[in-house]
Amino acid sequence: MPIPNPRELRLAVRSGQFTGHTSGHCRGFVQGNVVILPEDWAGEFLRFCQLNPKPCPLIAVSDAGQYSLPSLGAELDIRTDVPCYRVFEEGRLVDEPAEITAYWRQDLVTFVLGCSFSFEEALLTDGLEIRNISEGVNVPMYRTSIPCRSSGRFGGNMVVSMRPFKAADAIRAIQVCTRFPSMHGAPIHLGDPAQIGIGQLKKPDFGNSVTVHTDEIPLFWACGVTPQIALEQAMPPLCITHSPGSMLVTDLLNSQLAIM
Repeated sequence: MPIPNPRELRLAVRSGQFTGHTSGHCRGFVQGNVVILPEDWAGEFLRFCQLNPKPCPLIAVSDAGQYSLPSLGAELDIRTDVPCYRVFEEGRLVDEPAEITAYWRQDLVTFVLGCSFSFEEALLTDGLEIRNISEGVNVPMYRTSIPCRSSGRFGGNMVVSMRPFKAADAIRAIQVCTRFPSMHGAPIHLGDPAQIGIGQLKKPDFGNSVTVHTDEIPLFWACGVTPQIALEQAMPPLCITHSPGSMLVTDLLNSQLAIM
């Protein structure tokens, strides 16, 4: 059963009772991608996000060493409240822990970026089917040939998430998501995946494959896994992110970030 309350979900994550993906939970509330970096890398990454707002829409940035984010949730603790983390050292994935207290340092800066799981709620409210939710899997995500704008040591190509729709529903999905630039906004591509460097829809780089019917068009949104690709290439001495599909659920309402 979906958990409707963000604080209840975070407490379940913190206690180890919830370890899954957060898609479909806490409808109406903003979910965020997480990137945690040493302070001497944070400025370059902030600029990378500013240069690439579609895949990296900034929602919050902490002070160095601050693990609470009061603007995003009461008693939120970034060290314990994400269902699964990924820890990188020099660009190599070294751990996927359920909490990062042992890795915490006073020079770490947390970035929270908008997530497509938030606009899924707006699409569902509008009566549109979200295939990854109806099939009970994580959204499929793909590496593309679309280059990001570089900032210092951060660069690389964009990652996208995909959801299929019939033509009329695809038009409506674009209209709905345009209202939410802080959650990746409108899709960046629709139709032929080969045009953006994707080989096979059935073989996503992250997440799970979903059914695409013959009368449906795949829509591709800029995805918050993009920074993880940039981080792999930049190779900071330490970087901590969420695991794809396991987001930080905040107390912010999606409607608070809508532009119209």
